[in-house]
Amino acid sequence: MASAVDATGNPIPTSAVLTASSKHISTRCLQENVAFLKCKKKDANPEKCLDKGQEVTRCVLGLMKDLHQRCTKEMDAYVGCMYYHTNEFDLCRKEQQAFEKVCPLE
Repeated sequence: MASAVDATGNPIPTSAVLTASSKHISTRCLQENVAFLKCKKKDANPEKCLDKGQEVTRCVLGLMKDLHQRCTKEMDAYVGCMYYHTNEFDLCRKEQQAFEKVCPLE
């Protein structure tokens, strides 16, 4: 796994990228996720919540692009470790600390 973005700079939302970014996602995209979950709870019809789901997706992709621009080396190292170790946080604590030091939670 060489990079968390494709050749055009768009994020590639693999499981390793999403797992490595999970703390940031839960902080930055909280409102969008809550709105989506409330919508799903209110109406089980998937079609009714498409707009809320798109807002979540837009937030997460924007966040991943921002994180990769601000801390490319550290994010790539953390994502690469997570990919190699099948998303086992315990085996990637060193990379996680370096990533969170350069790109702290907001």
